[in-house]
Amino acid sequence: MAKPLLIIGNKNYSSWSLRPYMALAGAGIAFDEKLIRFGEPAFSKAVKKISKAGLVPILQHNGVTIWESLAIMEYIAETWPEKNLWPKNKAGRALARSMCSEMHAGFRSIRNECPMNLRRPPKQVAMSDGLKRDVARLEYLWGEARKLYGKGGPYLFGKFTIADAMFAPVVTRLQTYAIPGSKSTRTYMDAVLNSAAFQGWLKEALKEKWIVPEDEVD
Repeated sequence: MAKPLLIIGNKNYSSWSLRPYMALAGAGIAFDEKLIRFGEPAFSKAVKKISKAGLVPILQHNGVTIWESLAIMEYIAETWPEKNLWPKNKAGRALARSMCSEMHAGFRSIRNECPMNLRRPPKQVAMSDGLKRDVARLEYLWGEARKLYGKGGPYLFGKFTIADAMFAPVVTRLQTYAIPGSKSTRTYMDAVLNSAAFQGWLKEALKEKWIVPEDEVD
């Protein structure tokens, strides 16, 4: 089978690019990647040559182009079913998909107030009421998944799944902005942050020198 090509934005900033990267790398799937820099005049033109949506990430594989993070990860899960990127248990899969959809559409306060920036030295940020609600909701969801399905390993559903890939950028935000959390939250964060998949991404992100205004990334 041909290797997929993942097209991404800057590793320091691109939370949406990190998600499918984590899914592929975390599952041990060989892939190629191409980075198109944010903030460059030619960014939109270059991306639209690949996908009319004009956004990253994009996955190309065997003549198929997928341009949205969750859709990309669903494609990965279907193409490599032996990797078990969704929980095997039906109720667990339903919970994982619900959590991923909520992450996809919600948590606006943490997105707006704590943009992903892996080069930023950890420093606590003032906690607005909206940010407090987002963090409380994250901790509740993570705690429920771990309580119900996490006995087989350090991740939300025990073994690494798409849910962990989907929440990885939020884990970095809690770390970067020194947002306090419970002991179990910290344990889960450490599992994600210390994973080989994330460490591979972080190593490259820290080499980047480009500065992008915060209002241009999510």
